[in-house]
Amino acid sequence: MLQVFDTGQRYHMFHALALLAVAWASTRWPVGPVAAAGWLFVVGTVLFSGSLYALAVTGQRWLGAITPLGGVAFILGWLALAWAAWASR
Repeated sequence: MLQVFDTGQRYHMFHALALLAVAWASTRWPVGPVAAAGWLFVVGTVLFSGSLYALAVTGQRWLGAITPLGGVAFILGWLALAWAAWASR
């Protein structure tokens, strides 16, 4: 369970840094996709890392079924950020 918790905190840390990148990007690129990326990173962190934290603490295996939804939110967040960068060209 320590490895599960470690995975959750690693993705949490990376996407906290991504949120800082979103804050920077919001000053330079179109607001819509950047805002969407920020919210998707927040949702992804809550679903992905939160479900892994809860799984590690409680041992309830069904919480692992929520984790992929957070992963999808992370992917969509990165795509939205890339779209904002592309649209700014």
